[in-house]
Amino acid sequence: MRRLFLSVLILFFVQTLFAQESEIALEEEQAEIKTPAILQGLNVERDERLDKMLNWHIENNKNRNGIDGYRVEIFFSSDMNAKEKAFDKKVEFLSKYPDYNVHVKFVAPNFRVRVGDFRTKNEAWKLYERIKDDYRAAFVVKDKINFPVLKPIDYE
Repeated sequence: MRRLFLSVLILFFVQTLFAQESEIALEEEQAEIKTPAILQGLNVERDERLDKMLNWHIENNKNRNGIDGYRVEIFFSSDMNAKEKAFDKKVEFLSKYPDYNVHVKFVAPNFRVRVGDFRTKNEAWKLYERIKDDYRAAFVVKDKINFPVLKPIDYE
């Protein structure tokens, strides 16, 4: 009986210690939460957790160097002169299709030439259909693409 009483008493004290720590951490966390710049001009009642979540997404996106998307790979090689061939292929492609971004990547042991920054597979497939006669080895690949350029909207 004495052991049971002591174990319940210890459990009670341990629980109160952890509860105090979590309350202190919660207060510190709430003090750190700042309103994101995108919401500063708005007068909206919202939960503080929304600000925390938005700040997390903003910081996470700043650290990323691209987004998931698709490109069309037109060349890959691991030959001794693969780098020169890759840059020649890039120049050749840009002379035929100057409207697209061309990226030369080295993913060991291959040099790869990939074209475009497409958000959807359908957009990449349209380019593939357009160039498949000139580049027989082309295929659509999933890749990290550059962030799209956003154009300002003129309302006037």
